[in-house]
Amino acid sequence: MSNRQTTTDVILIGAGIMSATLGTLLKELVPDWKITVLEKLANAGEESSNEWNNAGTGHSALCELNYTVEKPDGSIDISKAVKINEQFQLSRQFWSYLVNSNLIRNPQDFIMPLPHLSLVEGEENVTFLKKRFEALLNNPLFQGMEFSDDPRKLMEWIPLIMKDRKSNEPIAATKIDSGTDVNFGALTRMLFDHLKNKNVDIKFKHNVDDIKRTSDGSWELKVRNVDSGTVERHTAKFVFIGGGGGSLPLLQKSNIPEGKHIGGFPVSGLFMVCNNPDVVAQHHAKVYGKAKVGAPPMSVPHLDTRFIDNKKSLLFGPFAGFSPKFLKTGSMFDLLGSVKPNNVLTMLAAGAKNVPLTKYLIQEVMLSKEKRMEELREFIPNAKSEDWDIVVAGQRVQVIKDTARGKGTLQFGTEVISAADGSIAALLGASPGASTAVFVMLELIKKCFPQHIKAWEPKIKEMIPSYGVSLLENPDLIHEIHTSTAQTLGLAGKKQYAYA
Repeated sequence: MSNRQTTTDVILIGAGIMSATLGTLLKELVPDWKITVLEKLANAGEESSNEWNNAGTGHSALCELNYTVEKPDGSIDISKAVKINEQFQLSRQFWSYLVNSNLIRNPQDFIMPLPHLSLVEGEENVTFLKKRFEALLNNPLFQGMEFSDDPRKLMEWIPLIMKDRKSNEPIAATKIDSGTDVNFGALTRMLFDHLKNKNVDIKFKHNVDDIKRTSDGSWELKVRNVDSGTVERHTAKFVFIGGGGGSLPLLQKSNIPEGKHIGGFPVSGLFMVCNNPDVVAQHHAKVYGKAKVGAPPMSVPHLDTRFIDNKKSLLFGPFAGFSPKFLKTGSMFDLLGSVKPNNVLTMLAAGAKNVPLTKYLIQEVMLSKEKRMEELREFIPNAKSEDWDIVVAGQRVQVIKDTARGKGTLQFGTEVISAADGSIAALLGASPGASTAVFVMLELIKKCFPQHIKAWEPKIKEMIPSYGVSLLENPDLIHEIHTSTAQTLGLAGKKQYAYA
C-alpha cells in the first residue's frame, strides 16, 4: 500500500461529458491551473455519457412535449422549452469555438443535422399539439416549425411510421429541420483527448473511496488504483464530483451541509435497436410521442435515427425500469447505502409519494420482448420482432429532496449542489443533462469561482458570444448564432440522407 500524495488545483471525479466540459472551460480560462481527472473505469464516457446509454437528442425542446405544459386555463406554458433551447445554444457556440480554434476536429463525428418531430394521436392530443405549435410558432428560437394533421403530409415526413397505419384516430405532428443528433460519447472522448494534450492528468481505473476536508480548507481524496489496489492521496482546493449516479455517495462522504437531506432514486432504461438496414433506411428523424399517464418524463417514447460510429442506426425507447444500482457498473447495494440518518425521512416520504411510479417501473422491468414490440408497433405498425434487439441504456439517479412542494419531492432534471464556499460541487440528476452541459458548467463556475468571474468574462464571451444575454430579446443574435454554428459544425446546407 503506497500512500503517494499529490497536490493539484482542481480535481474532476468522473470522465463523463460534465467533467470534460468543465475541464475544457477551465483550461481555456486559466491554462496554468493543474487539473487531475479520476475515473474508475478504463475509458472516458463509458457511463451516462456513452452513446448507447442516452438518447443523443440535442435537447433543445423542439420535440419534447413534457417541456411545454398545458395550464389549467388551456394555454401552453413554453417558458421551460425556451430556457432549455437557450441553454443548448450555449453548447453549440462552445463546440463551434473549439472547432474554430482547432482544439477538436471533425464535428460530424459527434453532431449531425436531423429533423425533430412530435407525434400525437387522438383528438385531445392533436388539439394540444396545435396549441403548442401556435405558442412556439412566432418564437425566434423555434423558427421553421411546421404542423400537419394531413396523413399524406405525414407520409412524406415519416413514411415508416405512417405505412400500414390502421387507426382511425386523428393524428398530427410538428416538424422542425434544425434539430440534431449528438453522440455525447464521441464528444466526451474528443474533449478528453484535447485535455490530455493540455497536460491534464487523467487517471483511469482510479476509484475515489473517500473525501475529507483538511485543516487548511483543501479537500483530500483517498484514491484506490483499481488494478493494483494501491492507495494514493490527492489534494486540491476545488473538487467537482461529476460521476453520474455515483455522485451522490461521494457528496455524502464530503459531509457538507448542502449535501444533507438529499436522496437518489435510480431509474434504469432499455432501448430497442433495429438490426435491419432496410428498415433503418426508411426513417430519418427523431420522433417523440407523449408519455403514458404515470410514466416518468424520461420515459417518453421516441423513435430515433442515430449516428453511431459513422453508421446510421434506429433506436426505439426508452423503456424505464428499476435497479437499485446507481451506475450500470455499480453495486446492488447502492440505493441502500445512500440512505443516511439525515435523509431517511426524505427517502421514506419519496417512497410513499411515488408508489404508482415504483409500480410502473417494476411493471416495465417485467415486460416481455413481445410486449415491448406491441409498444413499438404504436410507432411502426408493421415492425417485426426479428428486426429488433434489446440494448440496456444507462442508469439515471433522480434527485429526491425536501422542497416547497413538500418532503421527499422527486426532481426530474439536472442539479448542481455546491458548498457555501464554492470549494466542492456535485452534479446530480438526469435529463436534459449532457445537452445543457455548457450552461450547467458555466453556472457552476459562476457559483464556485465568484472572485475570478469578472476577469474571466471577456474570455467566456469570446467562446460563447451570447453569454449573459437573453437570446429571446435579441432575435438577430439568434439568427447569427444559428447560422455561424450550423456552418462550423457542418449542420448547414447538408444534403439530407435520401430514403431507401
